[in-house]
Amino acid sequence: MKPLVSILIPAHNAAPWVAATLESALAQTWEDKEIIVVDDGSTDRTLEIAKSFVPRGVRVLAQSNRGASAARNLAWANSTGDWLQFLDADDLLDPHKISAQMALAGKLGPGFAYCARWTRFTETIADSDFTPQPLCRDADPVKWLAIKLRDNLMMHPAAWLVSRALADRAGTWDTSLTLDDDGEFFSRVVLASDGIRHCDAAISYYRSNIRGSLSRRKTSVAWQSAFESLKMTGDRLLARNATSSTEESLANAFQRLAFAMYPDEPTLVRKCEYFVKLFGGSRVEPGGGPIFTFVSRTLGWKAARLLRHYRGSWSS
Repeated sequence: MKPLVSILIPAHNAAPWVAATLESALAQTWEDKEIIVVDDGSTDRTLEIAKSFVPRGVRVLAQSNRGASAARNLAWANSTGDWLQFLDADDLLDPHKISAQMALAGKLGPGFAYCARWTRFTETIADSDFTPQPLCRDADPVKWLAIKLRDNLMMHPAAWLVSRALADRAGTWDTSLTLDDDGEFFSRVVLASDGIRHCDAAISYYRSNIRGSLSRRKTSVAWQSAFESLKMTGDRLLARNATSSTEESLANAFQRLAFAMYPDEPTLVRKCEYFVKLFGGSRVEPGGGPIFTFVSRTLGWKAARLLRHYRGSWSS
């Protein structure tokens, strides 16, 4: 009998997309699978739509609104699979995604973290742009994570497929985090693994530009979460490999976070600047058009950010 794969789907107010997500999970050519949806206190028709898939074998659980990480943990606790596929309720999987990764895992074993080719889309997968993603590569855990932080790169959460044994070693999702909870969780998975192995034949689709999505929500709570996520990830990376290379990666990551939070979160910006200095400084510059760049180089990046904050984005 083939290993069972658990597809775990947190859902909150995902009525416009959850049916398509569930169809993509059901369409997986890997037949030995279970699909578990956890409705996280939705106020729209998400729970009703999810329950309509119960006759097709989907399990549906519900909780009060406690956040995506808590919903993922509940799905995980109620799953029985040997492998875990986390899938947000607005994203999609190619039908052969899990089969392709499981074929590779069958050769290499459960100790590796397996990633897939992934692309962003807006409405349909016909919108997809398959520009190669720099993190889709075979790599040593420390090197992979250092590159991610150094260059501000992203790995789509649904691109991963990990064994239950590896996920158990990493630990459950941190429910205190909102923004970048996936970055923090998968950094633990990566560091607990034997390495990253990329499967180019596997594809996942990341829906972007959704109004109200957590990744676009920049409240004080969200910024605090982003800072804590980076701090925890950095501490683990340094505990594993405290070198000038990893320190440079962290300095860059904290500098970019300071750019993004200024001027809204001055206390967190000062904390980021402390770590930038601690790790030897960063040459990363804030992005912007010619006017922004001129002001930044003349008066400093904070002055440029303040002017852009009060005048809106500059395109020239």
